[in-house]
Amino acid sequence: MTYDDVEGAAQRAAASGDRVIVRRITAHDEDEFLELARASTGLHHPWMSLPVTSEEFRAYLARFDDPRSAEGLLVCVRETGAIAGNININSIIRGRFQCGSLGYAAFAPTAGQGYLSDGLRLVLRHAFEELRLHRLEANIQPGNHASRRLVERHGFRYEGCSPEMLFIDGAWRDHERWAMTATMMGIVQASPHPTLPLR
Repeated sequence: MTYDDVEGAAQRAAASGDRVIVRRITAHDEDEFLELARASTGLHHPWMSLPVTSEEFRAYLARFDDPRSAEGLLVCVRETGAIAGNININSIIRGRFQCGSLGYAAFAPTAGQGYLSDGLRLVLRHAFEELRLHRLEANIQPGNHASRRLVERHGFRYEGCSPEMLFIDGAWRDHERWAMTATMMGIVQASPHPTLPLR
């Protein structure tokens, strides 16, 4: 990727920081995404699985066809444009809830370098300022210490444990519930989302 490509990606980004760009995933990302997902299966198992075939990638991408219900975002290294991880805002519910559920993963070649953490910081601002959500939830399996450390670093609040919450790796898995609100981040939205009732 050339310097101009990287700068162009920054201009199209959902959010941009000193080290990373957060942008929406597209069909053009298929080859790089699949290569990284395959190289990262050991890192992700047993906590999650990402698409590793073209068919799975197309189905994954289709989840984000309606940005009102979900956003698929990539965390890219600003200097090179390389994909370092993904962060999804899933299950967006408006009305009185104004909430989304986070899913995220680092990719093995750049894991442990802080790119996903940098990306999450930008995604939180994007969710609360641009999307005007009030709340984001992260559901984490109790043994996934790296995921727990990530949300703790960003100030998420532990809210309890839900037994057999999500079907992962062939079984219903318990998950800890962690959450962040715009209020907790000190974000005052200029105006609420139009679906928020007046009272």
